[in-house]
Amino acid sequence: MTTFAPMKDESTFHDDVLFTSGGRELYTSGPRECITVPVGDGRDQGGGALHRAVDLAFDRARRAGQDNPILIGAIPFDAHENSCLYVPASYAWRARAAETGERDYVLPNLLDRHTIPDEAGFKKAVRHAIVNFQHDDVQKAVLSVVHELRFDETMDVDRLVANLRTQNREGHLFRIPLPDEGELVGISPELLLRKEGGRIVSNPLAGSAKRQRDPREDARAAERLERSEKDQYEHRLVTENIRAVLAPLCTELDVPDRPSVIQTSALWHLSTRIAGALKDPGLTALELACILHPTPAVCGFPTERARKLIRYVEPFERGFFTGLVGWCDARGNGEWAVTIRCGVVRRDTLRLFAGAGIVTASNPASEWDEVQAKLGTMLSACGLAA
Repeated sequence: MTTFAPMKDESTFHDDVLFTSGGRELYTSGPRECITVPVGDGRDQGGGALHRAVDLAFDRARRAGQDNPILIGAIPFDAHENSCLYVPASYAWRARAAETGERDYVLPNLLDRHTIPDEAGFKKAVRHAIVNFQHDDVQKAVLSVVHELRFDETMDVDRLVANLRTQNREGHLFRIPLPDEGELVGISPELLLRKEGGRIVSNPLAGSAKRQRDPREDARAAERLERSEKDQYEHRLVTENIRAVLAPLCTELDVPDRPSVIQTSALWHLSTRIAGALKDPGLTALELACILHPTPAVCGFPTERARKLIRYVEPFERGFFTGLVGWCDARGNGEWAVTIRCGVVRRDTLRLFAGAGIVTASNPASEWDEVQAKLGTMLSACGLAA
């Protein structure tokens, strides 16, 4: 996908709105129009009110001289909460920034850190979910934690982003300013949906194992994950749900029978690359992403019952965690990642998020360990051990 708005002097491009895809990075410049309309009800329509607001913003951008305006930003987990989407005056795709050679920047001194819920509380929530599965038709629920860090001075978000870029050469790096003066920062390994013309790709991840320092142990961890009936079952719930949503919209849809195993710097994941051709190429990347969201990879299955269980047992609001982050242009092309491996920076405070998929065969201690491993991506960028 090659899309460009009128170029300005590259020194005017903002680093505070960023999304990377493969070997390229999307930057914006000039005044930005912010769209906060929620996706709202009507999952089948993919958020009608939001898309009307986006279309109007694109029309204004065209009248201002843009040939193909673009939208970049984030959508929260809860469809009724406000979106945070921007239509900039101009934008550009550039080659992904090279490693600086500097590693492990030292951030301000850490004053305090705590997790909500704590280890005992999270394990209790896992046990509660497993008991619930025996008395309901919920087959999977994704439970998460917040890990809050407080420093002795304001964090340097530029350095945090540089650390993420240096330590993680794969994945979708993102940085989105929020209306409350916070910033959403992270690097997601999971592609919810990419659209180019009439072709789409989705690459869900579900089922994880922590990477090991010893290469032989690391290889065995990957093998165990690939053989795990529990993780294969958890993954299958996700891929079958995506198949059910996308198949009616496609003339062809390829869903591999079994997942492959992929790696990030911290984890092994079960991964399935789903590709298809749309019946209606006029559907936009944003519309399709809103129709898919939330998948069982971040919510559970069946979706609405799993969502109710999450509301009951999670003692915090997720906000943008497990929502969507990405872009869509006025031609309907775009790319949306699942907002995981992320945190929100507000001055001297960083709130990190991580979750784990719970099924009947889950073990509370193992799920806690998985959550800690997932926190490791952002903690490493802070120069802190998981």
